[in-house]
Amino acid sequence: MLWLVDGMNVVAAGPPGWQRDRDRAMAELVAELETYVARTGDDVCVVFERRPRPLLRSPLVEIVHARRRGPDAGDFELVRRLRACQAPTTVCVVTSDRWLADAARALGAAVVSADHFRRRLAQV
Repeated sequence: MLWLVDGMNVVAAGPPGWQRDRDRAMAELVAELETYVARTGDDVCVVFERRPRPLLRSPLVEIVHARRRGPDAGDFELVRRLRACQAPTTVCVVTSDRWLADAARALGAAVVSADHFRRRLAQV
């Protein structure tokens, strides 16, 4: 299964205080996703609205930054990637954004909330 993750939705569903250091919160999420991939073998692509500083790299998780700027830029990038998938029914989109969830379902993908995925990360 491929997980397309709305990165900042999952960050915001985590421990409080993430707003004080968004770059650190993004790095911590990538580390959690790496552990998840290593333990499950699932594929994960996390999409962020902007590039963190320093730039994140991962051998296990695909880290993507929205191509454009502005509100919902990450959501549009997730939809673009989902449209490019040859088998969207094998994809699960992680988001708490209603518009993105509806768009993903319309394209044939499954959807889980950021809170649900956070609980999944904690269980693995």
